[in-house]
Amino acid sequence: MRILLQRVTMATVSVDDEIVGRIDPAAHGAPHGLLALVGVTHDDTEATAKALADKLWRLRVLDGERSAADLDAPILVVSQFTLYADTAKGRRPSWSAAAPGAIAEPLVDAFAQALRDLGATVATGRFGAHMHIELINDGPVTLLLEG
Repeated sequence: MRILLQRVTMATVSVDDEIVGRIDPAAHGAPHGLLALVGVTHDDTEATAKALADKLWRLRVLDGERSAADLDAPILVVSQFTLYADTAKGRRPSWSAAAPGAIAEPLVDAFAQALRDLGATVATGRFGAHMHIELINDGPVTLLLEG
């Protein structure tokens, strides 16, 4: 599982001009939130999803070296199979390392649920949809987590 994590001051995800997920950290009293773009590969498990959720929740990347857990910062989770693109050969990426939807969707859901179980406020995109994401990256801070 790969998670491209961005520290944000706001983020929304829309499908067909309808906002399906939004985080507004200031409304939660937090200076920042997190946008987590989540990619799943073939050998990922629910245990992988839970471990990465815990890591993300406690990762000290917010102001004052605090975590989302410290600040009750909201998190927007969006599935992103393209994190497993293989661009080593030619000009057309291969997606063979990305898990098919039947495997990936439950694991993205498990990741989001694990964050909720830890106490996070979580919004999500819509799996498999063509989504538009708007965000204000703060810092910028962008990290790649793998598990």
